[in-house]
Amino acid sequence: MKKLALLILGVLLGMLLCYLYLKPDNMAEEPEIIKPKGVITSKEAKTLDAAFNSRHELISDSIVKRPDNRSSWYSLEDMRNYLDYAENQAKELGYTMDGVRIYLGAHANEGDQVGYTTMFLIPTGTKNLEEGSSSPLPTLKGSGDISEGDGLNNGENGEPPSANYPQ
Repeated sequence: MKKLALLILGVLLGMLLCYLYLKPDNMAEEPEIIKPKGVITSKEAKTLDAAFNSRHELISDSIVKRPDNRSSWYSLEDMRNYLDYAENQAKELGYTMDGVRIYLGAHANEGDQVGYTTMFLIPTGTKNLEEGSSSPLPTLKGSGDISEGDGLNNGENGEPPSANYPQ
């Protein structure tokens, strides 16, 4: 009888330990949401957008000769997939990716029509030090573009392309 009681106690303890270490997913803690630096309000976004109007008009009126594109839209899925892809590629190229830089560009001209402005992302990071480096201090180089890394473009234009914030 004593052995049976110890066996039952052992099984119960094992179940309790399994429950504590292997919690069901619905009981897992939610990840902490951290507000990134640089977050702006919609009012600040409208101010930035309005301040760009004169530059946009200059480009549209004198260069593109039509209302030029003012925004690019990327799906969350594309952004997450790109960040994972770029981070993996950076690692393969010997870099530690730490961000992305957003550049303004322009699509190629089509016939006599000047291409729309576009925005594209390029991964940034620092070159990893070789293991066993003789340098006693880490390099103090800042984060630069990973020029061998693939960028992300082909976000969708604004609707219409010249639409201001918010759309």
